[in-house]
Amino acid sequence: MKILVCISNVPDTTSKINFTADNKEFDKNGVQYVINPWDEYALTRAIELKEAKGGTVTVLNVGEADTEPNIRKALAIGADDAIRVNAFPKDSFFVAQQIAAVAKENNYDVILMGKESIDFNGSQVHNMVGELLGIPAVVPAFKLDMVDDTTARLEREIEGGKEVVEVKLPFIASAQQPMSEPRIPNMRGIMTARTKPLKVVEPTGAGTKVEYVNYSKPEKKGGVKMIDPENAGELIKFLRNEAKVL
Repeated sequence: MKILVCISNVPDTTSKINFTADNKEFDKNGVQYVINPWDEYALTRAIELKEAKGGTVTVLNVGEADTEPNIRKALAIGADDAIRVNAFPKDSFFVAQQIAAVAKENNYDVILMGKESIDFNGSQVHNMVGELLGIPAVVPAFKLDMVDDTTARLEREIEGGKEVVEVKLPFIASAQQPMSEPRIPNMRGIMTARTKPLKVVEPTGAGTKVEYVNYSKPEKKGGVKMIDPENAGELIKFLRNEAKVL
């Protein structure tokens, strides 16, 4: 079984976020990048399936050369090889095109990725890839098991419960907690990752569909206003006139 895991390079949530002076571009200065946490669930589950059923796990990233340290981390966790599409991930459709092109060339049985990236939170790429390839996309899923060599069973959350679906290979799935428990690379993995293949390919397909006009930070939270618990009238007045939630 050939599994492709798509990973994004995203800012660490502890990083201080800034934009350029005209608020049109993200300022990378001083920002620490990590593997998108949702993608780590997909990566770990792919490795678990490989260990249980055999096969290979390939990591795919659409990004420039500065993403390679995190690609190597994915290899250290247990992926067999990696592909980097040498392009800045301009928008969801552009990224989906690159994933679909790689998938068509290599005929993967399963394509996994996180349910969204923590920087844009778009949750769009997996469905676009499914449409481009003409294969099912199950999104998001919190459990993935193989029924046999040709069929997988997935569970996903729905309002008021869960949905269990069976799907024939090939298919796409996006992962969320608790599909797996992300792994930390050990020393042996870190050493072997240095020699694992990392292929760089040039982008293909059309340009972007989205133009980012500007970025802005959310407004800073105001101070906390303390109200006497015995004074319900004052609380109602505040909620109606200042908070405007009534």
